[in-house]
Amino acid sequence: MHLNDMIFVGGGGKEYGTPQYLRLDTANRHGLIAGATGTGKTVTLQILAEGFAAKGVPVFLSDVKGDLSGLAKSGSADFKLHIPFTERAETIGIGDTYRYEAFPVTFWDLFGAAGHPVRTTVAEVGPLLLSRLLELSEAQEGILNIAFRVADEQDLLLIDMKDLQALLVWLGENRSTLSLRYGNISVQSIGAIQRRLMVLENQGANRLFGEPALELSDMMRTDTDGRGRINILAADRLMGAPRLYATFLLWLLSELFETLPEVGNPDKPKLVFFFDEAHLLFDDAPKALVDKVEQVARLIRSKGVGVYFITQNPDDIPEDVLGQLGNRVQHALRAFTARDRKALKAAAETYRDNPELDIETAIREVGTGEAVTSLLERKAVPGMAMQTLIRPPCSQLGPITEQERKSVIDASPVAGKYEVVLDRNSAYEMLAARAQDAAEAAAKAEAEEEELATAEREYRAARRYSGTRVSRSSSRKSRRDDSLTDALTSAVIKEMRGTTGRRIVRGILGGLFKAR
Repeated sequence: MHLNDMIFVGGGGKEYGTPQYLRLDTANRHGLIAGATGTGKTVTLQILAEGFAAKGVPVFLSDVKGDLSGLAKSGSADFKLHIPFTERAETIGIGDTYRYEAFPVTFWDLFGAAGHPVRTTVAEVGPLLLSRLLELSEAQEGILNIAFRVADEQDLLLIDMKDLQALLVWLGENRSTLSLRYGNISVQSIGAIQRRLMVLENQGANRLFGEPALELSDMMRTDTDGRGRINILAADRLMGAPRLYATFLLWLLSELFETLPEVGNPDKPKLVFFFDEAHLLFDDAPKALVDKVEQVARLIRSKGVGVYFITQNPDDIPEDVLGQLGNRVQHALRAFTARDRKALKAAAETYRDNPELDIETAIREVGTGEAVTSLLERKAVPGMAMQTLIRPPCSQLGPITEQERKSVIDASPVAGKYEVVLDRNSAYEMLAARAQDAAEAAAKAEAEEEELATAEREYRAARRYSGTRVSRSSSRKSRRDDSLTDALTSAVIKEMRGTTGRRIVRGILGGLFKAR
């Protein structure tokens, strides 16, 4: 294979002489970057992002520690963290070709502070991921599914948090009717969901839901020089709400899976997706969610998307998902306890044997910036485990300044597209309109009822003080007619009182405005 079709990862072998390359035609078969804190995972992520971008492949990654913004700026020999890099480049045999370089970057931020706002709608996230985000019980998840079903049937758009909250209020007020069709809907469960939505809102999740929603094509751009753009999600603040972080990234993967066309086995990926702190996705995850991740990982490669999980220990990834990760870069694992030693042994057993390398010992003893690698070869055959010195990055190692970040954001091809929130007619407004119509109908009905009552009083008063004399027979006939008239009048008024106004208000979201 030609070097243009591969990404140089580093030098291998005992003397770091055997070069290690990641083949672009197998890069969509996913990968794993693992290792203890401080062993070099971030640098490995950075050099892979650079490599894909240089080959025209867009990249998405999350910047958990704030260090990866340096991809937007060229490295420099004057920058203290880069001083050993020229020496490392010489060691692994790329001294003549190594150069400092900046890469095209687009910054994103769910909170809209450190990048372009990124949003989706409640409907696009769906009840499964939303239940995971809210940590709902099985019964509460069932009610959330009912809410989404009713919204579909009644064309109620679920865009932001207030849409879902209004729908839940309506669901509670109509629970007796809806329960006959969908099953029991308890006020207590609805209240629990509302409280969790409030907690989520306090954490800033309301910024995630809304419009304009993210267009995936904006994350799959290439620059004017043909390099793929590197999309960096500011995740340092987002890590304060780890479930929100994991849910958003899983939603993004699911959207890619649902939206992109089948491409089979492309010469290079359409997009590479790095999922940092991957253990957050699987911690306490229900089986249905793990199954969904495994399904996406298995099938999304045919859409041309490569997914790379970054975590401290391979044991953090469920076995069914781990089996999908063909390209592996394993930094040092510590083995101080019996559990650590067991995890180390399990990690070593997932590599293809190398008769010249004790894999378990190598994983335990590799230094910072070194790793045990196994990269897919032709026909997706796993390569032998090799001890590798990871190449130095070309971009700046470490964060850029706030002013430099602002300059990149202002010059972005999507600048101004997502900054202004769009609040169109959706479930909240639709239900509020129903309530308003009902209130007006109730007011009109009560006015008509009052007019009827006034007319009745005047009619009876007029008869009571009438001086007209009538015959006995006429009097009897009149009394019979009066009785019939009175009965009809009373029946009409009673019917009006029973079927108008207040009953309508109670049935159609009468408490929406009180609740808000």
